[in-house]
Amino acid sequence: MRQPAHGGNLAWAAALAGCPPDAILDFSASISPLGPPNSAIAAILSQIGNLKHYPDPNYSELRLALSHFHQLPPEWILPGNGSAELLTLLGRELAQLAATILITPAFGDYYRTLAAYNANVLECPLSFVTGHWSLVIDQGQRTNDKGLLLNNPHNPTGKIFSRDSILPYLEQFALVVVDEAFMDFVPPNEEQSLIPVVQEYANLVVLRSLTKFYSLPGLRLGYAIAHPDCLAKWQLWRDPWPVNTLAAAAAIAALQDTEFQQQTWAWLPSARNQLFQGLAKIPGLQPQVSAANFVLVESQKSTSQLQQQLLKHHQILIRDCLSFKELGDRFFRVAVREESDNQRLLTALKE
Repeated sequence: MRQPAHGGNLAWAAALAGCPPDAILDFSASISPLGPPNSAIAAILSQIGNLKHYPDPNYSELRLALSHFHQLPPEWILPGNGSAELLTLLGRELAQLAATILITPAFGDYYRTLAAYNANVLECPLSFVTGHWSLVIDQGQRTNDKGLLLNNPHNPTGKIFSRDSILPYLEQFALVVVDEAFMDFVPPNEEQSLIPVVQEYANLVVLRSLTKFYSLPGLRLGYAIAHPDCLAKWQLWRDPWPVNTLAAAAAIAALQDTEFQQQTWAWLPSARNQLFQGLAKIPGLQPQVSAANFVLVESQKSTSQLQQQLLKHHQILIRDCLSFKELGDRFFRVAVREESDNQRLLTALKE
């Protein structure tokens, strides 16, 4: 079976480990271990009877829930079949520009969608000096006929960029796309989302995912926040009913579940610190500071070999970084899980 480019491929991992998929302890997919929230499950069950009907093509109730959540008019929000569907629409948009500046290392789906429309891609690597990642875009690349695509917090490094460090680029590029798939994990008093300024910039698009924070990757749900004219154009480009009835119901319930949100923000910092400190004590490993629910780790040994050893001997799956060409076989990424799971990983790595 072919090695996956993404995390979370339990079928591949189980075949390698020689065990059932549900026996794998998965650190490769950065999904919260606390969910799905009971509120979302209850909402799904309540909508089973409505599966005989088509969803509302305008997703009025879902957009209204998102509008209350972000304090924005509903017409500034477009739900999608995961952020992957919305990235595909964005690829078509970005391909119409002279070039797209892509901040690297970059999520593999960015390359997929840009290549699908033959977009001209100019890679801009993050600077990695003395163990710290920083964003510096060459002055010559900042022209108003280009687009800029980045994620914040950054995947796979976990680096969070301040809102103020991104704002100047909105004056310098034709289109700026900020993928905030992991911003939900940053507590409100620390988050650096550009959603509060989206109505000030017609060239800004913010992508969000509801699947990672609420542990709903199987439902496929994300949304874009951008100028209504832009979203209306995308609506004409795509197939009807991209979000199913159960996903929409789960999203509405999850957005209103403030108890689950508070629980996650209370859990993550200590769990991430436990994992970070444990990794830092293991010779040959250097974890990177992260604002998200995952940790990138630099290794002195081959991480693809380490991945296979952990699977075969401990039934633990980590995310190698071979698909990130700037990182290669020197780095791996692990999700933050509950304390007992984190400890099991650390014990296995010490061996």
